[in-house]
Parts: sequence; structure tokens; C-alpha cells
Amino acid sequence: MHALIGRIKARWLEIFVIAFAVASIVEMFVVHDLPHRVVGALISLFWSLPYLARKRNPAVPPFVAAAALASLGLVEGAGTENTTLPFIAALLTAASFGLLGERRLRAAGWSAIIGAAAIVDYRSSGTAADFFWTTLIMTLAWFFGVALASRTAQTRELRERVAAAEHERALAAERAASDERSRIARELHDVVAHSVSVMVVQASGVRRLLRDDQQREREALLSVEQIGREALKEMRRMLGVMRTGEEKAAELAPQPGLRHLDRLVAQVEEAGLAVTLRVEGERPELPAGIDLSAYRIVQEGLTNALKHAKGAQHAEVVVRYGDDGVEVEVADDGPGVNGSHGDGDGHGLVGMRERVALYGGTLDAGPRAGGGFVLRAQLPVEAPQ
Repeated sequence: MHALIGRIKARWLEIFVIAFAVASIVEMFVVHDLPHRVVGALISLFWSLPYLARKRNPAVPPFVAAAALASLGLVEGAGTENTTLPFIAALLTAASFGLLGERRLRAAGWSAIIGAAAIVDYRSSGTAADFFWTTLIMTLAWFFGVALASRTAQTRELRERVAAAEHERALAAERAASDERSRIARELHDVVAHSVSVMVVQASGVRRLLRDDQQREREALLSVEQIGREALKEMRRMLGVMRTGEEKAAELAPQPGLRHLDRLVAQVEEAGLAVTLRVEGERPELPAGIDLSAYRIVQEGLTNALKHAKGAQHAEVVVRYGDDGVEVEVADDGPGVNGSHGDGDGHGLVGMRERVALYGGTLDAGPRAGGGFVLRAQLPVEAPQ
């Protein structure tokens, strides 16, 4: 049943045209005693069936219908006075002319339907009053078609703009996520490179302290050094592949962590936003990547509070250390941008979600109950083996 209804909705125009053609033939043969009913029935097919090909060429069917209506007036003459469906066909034809896209075709269509109406009125009644009212009604139908075409064009243009905006927003979000992944890779390169470099240096130092008879241990440590140096080369090469031509080379400065939050809070307060920092629990030995990601999330949250929370007077940063991870929370008392934070398109949140997803954490952001905006991220930490 639903499939049948769907097919009917998809082909409603074809069904209407065929039904109108059948009704016109019935009217010509049965309802009215026209002098040339067979000819009238054949003519009625030309003001209805051509609309089946309207999608191929919208301008042809209404001109054919106007010619058919004029032909009916010439053939039947006064016999058309009491017919109903030809008048309805004339109204639909006038509206169809108004629906045409080109202005010159609309004007030509209006002239055609008015000319057909003039022929029918002259052959039937011949009074100027009838022609005036017929012209007025056909013109109103034509204007209705023009207005409907304009509204349809505006709706189509609006949909295209919305689709283009959604596509551009999706591309911008994808670019922001890609840029953030590259930034994370550059930062983690420094973290991992530092750890590998320490490992190589320690292996080299221990190797030089070995006795002469510890040849097997010396070879094992030498292998560790060589593998470590090769790993550093491959990491630099991988980072070069990820970096585009417009990006600068990765800086080798030490990456910050949660222990540097005091310095970050001081910088934000110098910019004009009061910040309260609260630390709960004992700080465990965090992996360098998680320490860096937590710091960047707090930094992004405070930056968004400065840039986008118009009217914010105070922000609060809470760091909670637990046995299974670390949680950071940034809250402010500003209204935000449309109830949210970010760079206007949510790219700041995109970057933070990338960092949290890297370590299997969770990120929640949105308006808080007492007013303002809150950002909360949880980063799990694996228990040491």
C-alpha cells in the first residue's frame, strides 16, 4: 500500500493529465450536444496530453494547448458556451505560461492565451464584457504562475545555498581536524623524540662502562643505540611527509604540561580574564602525551573564553587526578556564541576532540546550568605494569 501511494505521488502529474483528457472527451461526447463532438474530442487531447512531455520542453505544451483552445472556438463556435473543462484548461494553460523561466516566453504565452480567449469569446458570445472578464481571469491565472515560479526559484536557490554552506562547513571541519592531527603529530614527535634520545644516550653511556669481557652486553646496547637513532630518523621523515609546504618545520622547544598551568593562568589574567585554578588529588606520573594533551585542552578552553565568551568576568580551571586518569574542566560565566564556544564553526572543539580521541577519552562541552559555558575532558591513564 505504501509503495502504491509512493508511485502515485511520484506520477501525480501524469495521472492528472490522463484523467483530465478522459474527462474532456466524456464532456464532448456525453454532457453537451456539440455539432462536431468527435472533432471536439480530438481537439481536447491537445490541451491535455502534451503536458506529459512537459519535463522535456516546458514551453511546448502550453502553446499547443492554447492553439487547441483557439481551434475549439473556431470549430464549435457557440457550442462552447456551456462547456466547463475547456475553461479550466485555459486557466491551467495561462498558469503554465506564467511558470516558464524566460521572460519573453511568458509574455508570448500571455499573448497566446489572450488571443485564444478572444477567438472563443468572439465565436460564442461576441460581447466586449465577456472578453474583458475572460482576459482579466486569464491574466490573474498567468500572474499566479509567475508568482509560483518566482517562489519556486527562490526556494531552490535557498536550498542550493544551504547545501553549499553545509558542504563548506564540512570541508572546513575536515581541514581543521586534519590541521589538528598534524599539530598533534608535531608535538608528539618532540615528546617521543626526547624519550628515544634519552634512551639512546643512556644505552651509549652504559655501553662505555662495561668491562672488556662483557662483549655480548656491549653488542646488545650498541644494537639499542642503532635502532633508537634509526627510529629518530624515521620519525623525522614521517613528520616531513605529514607537513605541507606551507607549514614550518617543527620546533624543538620542550612541550608544556599540566605543571605549567600557573604560567598559562597568569597569561590569561594579563589579557583581562580572572581565572581560578584548583587541583584535586595527587598528581601521578602521567605519560608525556596525555600531559601535553590535557594542557592543550585547558589552553584551548581558556582561549575560547577570552575570545568568544562576551561579557565573561571569571573562569575556573579544575584538574582532577585519579587512579585511572586525569580530568580537566574549564568553566566561565559568559553567554558564549549561540550557546557554544569555538571559533564560530566549532573548530576549536574539533581539535580538542581529536586529542581526546587519540587516547580513548571523552569530551563534553555546552552551556552549564547556572549560566556560562563548561568544557570537561577525561583522559584515561593505563596502570603501570
